[in-house]
Amino acid sequence: MKHGPNALIDKTLPTVILATRDFSSDASHVLYEKTLSNIQEVKAREGIVLAVACEGDDEVSKMADHVIRIGTTDEMLLPILEVLPLQLLAYHIAVKRGCDVDQPRNLAKSVTVE
Repeated sequence: MKHGPNALIDKTLPTVILATRDFSSDASHVLYEKTLSNIQEVKAREGIVLAVACEGDDEVSKMADHVIRIGTTDEMLLPILEVLPLQLLAYHIAVKRGCDVDQPRNLAKSVTVE
C-alpha cells in the first residue's frame, strides 16, 4: 500500500484485507507476510481492519479488528472461497444503505432478437 490508498485510511472507513494463505506453500507464506505488514500499516494509522482469513490462522486475529473465517485449501482455489464472504458483505452494505439490490440503477438491459 502506497501514497493514495494510505491517505484514505481513517477511523471511519474500514479496510477489507484478504489475508488468506496456503499453509503448505512457501510462496504463499511470503505474500502472507507482506499482507500482515499491510495490516500493521493500517493499524498504525488508526484504521479499522476487516480481514478475511483461513481457519486456524491466529496471527491475523491478533491484528485485525474483525475477522471472517474461510476454510483452508490450495492457493489456486482460495479466490473461490474468498469471493463468497465479499459478495455477502457487499450485498448487506448495499441493503443497509437503502440501495435496491434487485434493480441496480444505470444498468442497461437489452434483449437481442434475431
